[in-house]
Amino acid sequence: MNALSGQAAAGEASQDSDAFLRKAAEYRPELLAHCYRMLGSVQDAEDLVQETYLRAWRGYGGFEGRSSLRFWLYRIATSACLTALQHSSRRFVPAGLGTASDDVTTPLHPAGATEIPWVQPMPDLAPDPAAVVAERGSVRLALVVALQELPPRQRAVLILRDVMAWRAAEVADLLGTSPAAVNSALQRARAQLRQAAVTEDEVTDSLDDSGRALVDRYAKAFEDADVDALARLLSDDVRLEMPPEPQWFAGREVVLRFLAARVFPIAGEQRLRGLTVNDGQSALATYWRANDGRFHSHAIQVLTLRGHRVAGILVFREAHFPAFGLPATLDADAPPAPSWPR
Repeated sequence: MNALSGQAAAGEASQDSDAFLRKAAEYRPELLAHCYRMLGSVQDAEDLVQETYLRAWRGYGGFEGRSSLRFWLYRIATSACLTALQHSSRRFVPAGLGTASDDVTTPLHPAGATEIPWVQPMPDLAPDPAAVVAERGSVRLALVVALQELPPRQRAVLILRDVMAWRAAEVADLLGTSPAAVNSALQRARAQLRQAAVTEDEVTDSLDDSGRALVDRYAKAFEDADVDALARLLSDDVRLEMPPEPQWFAGREVVLRFLAARVFPIAGEQRLRGLTVNDGQSALATYWRANDGRFHSHAIQVLTLRGHRVAGILVFREAHFPAFGLPATLDADAPPAPSWPR
């Protein structure tokens, strides 16, 4: 009889575990976005979401529904992020390390640059809006970069209050503090974000028909190494950043000089393919022709569009193309831009 009772209890526990896994899976996209905002790294976010589910699965027997499953998962995920940020509290883009350079002859690949923790682009999340509660723009690179400037707990408060629209009492409960402390941290975080000059245009620009046409013209000019055509497409204050290179360039004239002197002569033939990253931000996958005649993955350019100009070019040379649904190579006869996935 005791053996039968034990078997029955084990069966019930297994059913409870299966039910938990089914319910918890619904929240994975938004938890991934939450951890990405906190950490600025897709790989780190993936690891901590996995850790969140492992912790939750192990502790599910004691959960007892005292709060919603979603709140409980966010509590675990936020705690995991804050623990991870004790060791490395922020990631960078080149503009966060120093002033812009106007010397296009500066040697690239300086010692130690690959050791800098860089912000990473993120593949678009699930297209079903019901699957992701984060508002549009909440994982755009400009915002994620700015969030890295905040102390970790302020970062968590701002994300939970302003992005997730949680009440101060809910955030206080999650972080184990008071609503007054949450509101104080939120005010400080908002002030620092304003100092970082995150504008609505930079955070929320969308790739509508005119934006796609602009990206197509840019891709064509880039493939053709047509400096004059690019000059008509870049804003006066355009920025070019290329992690893991710490040097960065600002201003149309300097950026064009750099491209003409340092990129186009060595790139040879290129093929660019349009895509979106970070919840709809315009980007281009860049392929360079190799000795085998095929085009091999080189970098993902994430573009900031402002009006009818390209105002920012953030080039991620170490992006993992398959993670963005991109092939590692293109055939030797791959057509030139414009070309977007269907």
